[in-house]
Amino acid sequence: MTIMTLESLAQQVASGQIDTVLVAFVDMQGRLMGKRFHAAHFLDSAGSGTHCCNYLIATDLDMATPEGYDAVNWQKGFGDYALKPDLATLRPVPWLNATALVICDLFDPATDAPIALSPRQILRTQIERARAMGFEPMMATELEFFLFARSYDEIRASGWRDLETLVRYNQDYSIQFGAREEHIMQPVRNALYAMGVPVENTKGEAEAGQHELNIRYADGMLACDQHVISKQAVKEIAFQKGHGATFMAKWQADKVGSAAHLHQSLFEGGRNVFHDPKGDHGMSGLMRSYVAGLLKYAPDCLLLMAPYINSYKRFVPGTFAPTRIAWSVDNRTAGFRLVGENTRAVRVETRIPGSDMNPYLTAASQLAAGLAGIEEGLDLAPPSTGDIYGDDRAPDVPSTIEAALAAFQGSEMLRTALGPEVIAHYSRAAEVEIEDYARAVTDYELRRGFEKA
Repeated sequence: MTIMTLESLAQQVASGQIDTVLVAFVDMQGRLMGKRFHAAHFLDSAGSGTHCCNYLIATDLDMATPEGYDAVNWQKGFGDYALKPDLATLRPVPWLNATALVICDLFDPATDAPIALSPRQILRTQIERARAMGFEPMMATELEFFLFARSYDEIRASGWRDLETLVRYNQDYSIQFGAREEHIMQPVRNALYAMGVPVENTKGEAEAGQHELNIRYADGMLACDQHVISKQAVKEIAFQKGHGATFMAKWQADKVGSAAHLHQSLFEGGRNVFHDPKGDHGMSGLMRSYVAGLLKYAPDCLLLMAPYINSYKRFVPGTFAPTRIAWSVDNRTAGFRLVGENTRAVRVETRIPGSDMNPYLTAASQLAAGLAGIEEGLDLAPPSTGDIYGDDRAPDVPSTIEAALAAFQGSEMLRTALGPEVIAHYSRAAEVEIEDYARAVTDYELRRGFEKA
């Protein structure tokens, strides 16, 4: 596995192995945005970084510049942010020729203050809060997606119709059908591992054409960096092989959606403080309060785990996507699952986010909720059992973005933890999503009303 230093980069530039450095930051949607530097110039200017237009932290998925953001808008003239490389993220990009990548943080060029609205900074604030309490957050994500027979260009030209997945069967754990995607997945695994991303495995998932990528746990920031890099790798390598991939939460009504489960624990001095061999299920009292915080504040946090209208179409009973806010022991019908019962690896898995999530925002919201549970000394109710889809005692996961937005805006916990500027900014992002969809005329409406209305 390779994490580069400036010295090793300089050596590879001198030898001609590297000639391009991707200088990128993470936008609101969890995408890498930035510039391609000639590697020699990057070496000359690595300390000072570069600049980008600040509108990049106030766009929608289509890169439009909607009105209504307080921090970034036409009235303020769309100035610059400073991008400062986090050199601990410097690594080669094996699927691109002679290329390296470094992830940056955003700063105000006038004051050198970090940009509070940046997803990476939002997460960093919660990590620093945990560290002030003596804890190191450890996390891992499971990333699900679909691979398609045709390329992105062919799919777009068809109007996104007649989509055919690369594998036509439910291939959950199937070695036979998974082999039909190995011309994509083997390069993905190998490229990520060569970048220093500790891939554990890939596997077919529980829907035709669906796949899952699993990465070893790491500290919270690194886990999210690795998630974003992995998503980029899947899309770009699939494109190079003539295929498309989607990370939509729900790309077709009669198909299972794609999740991005988040595993969480807190460490202190290299020890998992969620573990207590004398506690029920091996859970410490601290873990019980943390999980109780996740449950209490799940509605507040939902918008940061499910950011689009499409995200909510995944929450369907019987599809392994949760519909109830409950915790259970190794039960995939719950919104929160205890994993590693009675072991030193005991942890909680949040099953609510889809693969369209921004991992930094999801992780930040979960840390905020869990730490609030510890600070409030919350007690955890007994675990739910059986088929939780039908458990009327457990509250529902909010089923629309409008409901999630209302809970987010009304959350005093998140307002205190993240700051009112963050609440206002990401509320506006949800409003833009709602407004844009309200103007759309869908295929459903045409089929239903074109002739009969």
